[in-house]
Amino acid sequence: MNVPLLDLKVQHDAIADEIGLAVSGVLNSQHFILGPEVRALEEAISSYCGADYGIGCASGSDALLLAMMALNIGPGDEVITTPFSFFATAGCIARLGAKPVFVDVDAGTYNIDPAALQQAITPKTKAILPVHLFGQCAAMAAIDDVATAHAIPVIEDAAQSIGADFGGRRAGSLGLMASFSFYPTKNLGGAGDGGLITTSDAEVADRLRAMRAHGAKKKYFHDTVGINSRLDSLQAAILGVKFRYLENWTEARRRNAMTYRRLFGQSGLDDSGHITLPQDSVGGRHVYNQFVIRAERRDDLRLHLKERGVGTEVYYPLPLHLQECFAYLGYKRGDMPVAELASEEALAIPIYPELKAPAIEYVVDSIAGFYSNQ
Repeated sequence: MNVPLLDLKVQHDAIADEIGLAVSGVLNSQHFILGPEVRALEEAISSYCGADYGIGCASGSDALLLAMMALNIGPGDEVITTPFSFFATAGCIARLGAKPVFVDVDAGTYNIDPAALQQAITPKTKAILPVHLFGQCAAMAAIDDVATAHAIPVIEDAAQSIGADFGGRRAGSLGLMASFSFYPTKNLGGAGDGGLITTSDAEVADRLRAMRAHGAKKKYFHDTVGINSRLDSLQAAILGVKFRYLENWTEARRRNAMTYRRLFGQSGLDDSGHITLPQDSVGGRHVYNQFVIRAERRDDLRLHLKERGVGTEVYYPLPLHLQECFAYLGYKRGDMPVAELASEEALAIPIYPELKAPAIEYVVDSIAGFYSNQ
């Protein structure tokens, strides 16, 4: 059996006619930049997340960059974040001349460990940037307690977690700002790059709108230096169609996760010590952008699954604090032991909404077969 890590074509085929109509509407209007489709999507996403404002931009990376630019983060400032994330999380901090300050992650959720935040705060700390990794919110109550005590703003990196919630509140409403990505592999993915920032602060929203358009609130009049980062109307039209299906797709992912848990339980693998299943936070909603297991002999297992036709991915093979480009920060192996171990054990297996139960059973059987022959 062939079980890809993600099959975007099967999803597209089901809604191709609706996508075609939406794209044709934009082409016929010839309004490609910040058109009505963008405004409609901004309103839909912000409402969905429980925030007052949405500001579309060109990518999830730009969403992070713009959020920090709106706080005037730059040289001499520090931003606390996780070492176990996609590069953009820390790369955008460094791009502005600020210093990424890494703290280790929780072993169960892979999200930033709130207990490590306090000791990382200095007079130079300008923001805290937690990541809602793999579809699950970070422990925002504890993070917000630390942030509030020190009057430090929180920017959520929610690129992988649209629709996730924590304590009854959705990702996108848990900090001063939140960044989202519409990269095609995301739960809500476009036909290319795209991003969005949510906030409930009107002044911040106004600043973000200006910053995405070269710092201009009025055309050709620039109050500050921004960047060119606008969400295309074509992308917004496609995302607007897909957004109508997001909740159904999310629930399908969650059902697939439950099927995995049941089958792994029946196989005995979850008690074998060979693998560890992803942990769900109490009081939260996991939307499973990825289903990430910890696996003994991870790389050998991955090769075995490839031979069996099962797609996998390693998120992330080298933590950010050990990346060559951040060597100047002075971190060394052993400084973030939980993240470092995760980089050696974490393995994402297929979880996409259209994945059927027989395919999930095949994946579990393939993993069981690998360990039964050891």
